[in-house]
Amino acid sequence: MEGDVEAAANGQAYQQYFSKQHDLLRKAVRDFVKKEITPHVEEWEEAGDFPRELYKKIGDLGYNSVSYPEEYGGSDGDWFENIAVLEEFCRCSSFGLVASLFSHGIALPPIIKHGTPEQKEKFLRPIIAGDRIAALGVTEPSGGSDVASLKTTAVRDGDHYIVNGSKTFITSGVNADQLTCAVRTGSEGAHGISLLIIESDSPGYSVSDKMKKMGWWASDTGEIYFDNCRVPVSNRIGEENKGFYYQMENFQMERLGMAIECNMISELCLEESLKYAKEREAFGKALSGFQVTRHKLSEMATLLEASREFTYRVGAMVNAGEYKVKEVSMAKNFACQVSDKLTFDATQIFGGYGFIRGNVVERLFRDNRIMSIGGGTTEIMNEIISKHIV
Repeated sequence: MEGDVEAAANGQAYQQYFSKQHDLLRKAVRDFVKKEITPHVEEWEEAGDFPRELYKKIGDLGYNSVSYPEEYGGSDGDWFENIAVLEEFCRCSSFGLVASLFSHGIALPPIIKHGTPEQKEKFLRPIIAGDRIAALGVTEPSGGSDVASLKTTAVRDGDHYIVNGSKTFITSGVNADQLTCAVRTGSEGAHGISLLIIESDSPGYSVSDKMKKMGWWASDTGEIYFDNCRVPVSNRIGEENKGFYYQMENFQMERLGMAIECNMISELCLEESLKYAKEREAFGKALSGFQVTRHKLSEMATLLEASREFTYRVGAMVNAGEYKVKEVSMAKNFACQVSDKLTFDATQIFGGYGFIRGNVVERLFRDNRIMSIGGGTTEIMNEIISKHIV
């Protein structure tokens, strides 16, 4: 089955987006994941953690920084290099693991785009090297998608800000060495928000135990507390009270990345279902011998192709420097709808086995549920889209 899916993916449309250089990178990452990650996924899922050394391995190979500035250890790659790397890591089938390994992907872009040279040297290079872990802190216990109403405050005190409040549902929140954190430095609403880089060893910074979740078991998710936490003003990203707009830019890449991940959930579901349908027998013949199964698989494949092509198309526009808020929101929502259906259908095809822990389809079903919530809910995406079309 894997060959069938790849044959479809490597057709003419696929080659519009990925070059031979991308394909070589993809093969190298796939070999690494197959050797270093996939054999350990079950163990790490059950443990709810994975070795910190994995960050360093990935950093040494440059897989966590393909699109970051070369002067700070990246390779100045394009967005489709990012996609190739992300897709191949997703093949390990533990999307919580992938989320934690690449949590810097939503923490570093504001620093890259708006940070000072000193901030980039201090807060980019160690992350790119795999020596430190970065997370993004936006969501609060009092509200998630309503970023403009966040309550964590940062009051200026000379050369420092005094930060009070908390963040929750933070991916890599327990293990992170630094947090790109949205705080209120001004009046109510979007115009009073700034972004600070807060280091985890700062006085007044503390974290909860790991949150137990429905899915993403291998990801460390935590709540972070600030009790008169002192943060140097020099750690502010860009201008004061412009953080909301920086984060809105950042959300676009996060949402596009989640669309890619949803499509990979769908692809893995289709791969597993096709393989199982050929092997599993019922009433004297393979499941694939029944028209109802073949048609279900055909619908799954069609939806995946449509979602993947649209996501790549939006990715190409973003890669060209276009700011496509509506299209990114559409891509995320559609990819989530497709992965919702494919995880359901795959579990249905597997029957009771799809309900048993240790089965890839069972894990995909659990891991998928957060996708239409994280990075902006389906409802928020629809509201964004409506503002562009109504």
